[in-house]
Amino acid sequence: GVPVDKVEADLRYRAKAINFGIIYGISAFGLARQLGIPREDAGKYIKSYFEQYPGIQDYVEKTKEFARKHGYVETLFGRRIHIPAIGEGNFQRRNFAERQAVNAPLQGTAADIIKRAMIQVPGALAKNKLAAKLLLQVHDELLFEAPLQEAKILSESIRKIMMSAGSLSVPLEVGIKEGVTWAKAH
Repeated sequence: GVPVDKVEADLRYRAKAINFGIIYGISAFGLARQLGIPREDAGKYIKSYFEQYPGIQDYVEKTKEFARKHGYVETLFGRRIHIPAIGEGNFQRRNFAERQAVNAPLQGTAADIIKRAMIQVPGALAKNKLAAKLLLQVHDELLFEAPLQEAKILSESIRKIMMSAGSLSVPLEVGIKEGVTWAKAH
């Protein structure tokens, strides 16, 4: 129960490790190692997580079942991601494919959202008569180069684009960082 604007980097890191790790089948041992905490504490996190979010285990099992039956999974936008090894006889390859099947709709939807945002960027730059250039996309991040005097309008434009690119029922939080170099922006 921490307000979004009060979430610090360490808490965000731990939350991501727990959320993604558990969804992808991390063990108490693996989570303990990743977070540098006792295995018993990690086990309690996992147990508490499934108690608080009982639909997650159902999602994981239904997604694996769908992938086994059809050989693919879909993003929220309907893009198919094929999982050819899901029917493998080799236990390790099949297990990896099952983790991919659970991961792919989440990561694939995030990729779809960032691409939808990127499609809108040229129009926003032209509309606002900005000299800014989209240089790079890394995971869920867009990196721009712009004259300093354009920073405010560029930030506002990009925030609006990225927040609306998903058309989801939950808000997308968008962080904007500025700096004279990429390193200074981080």
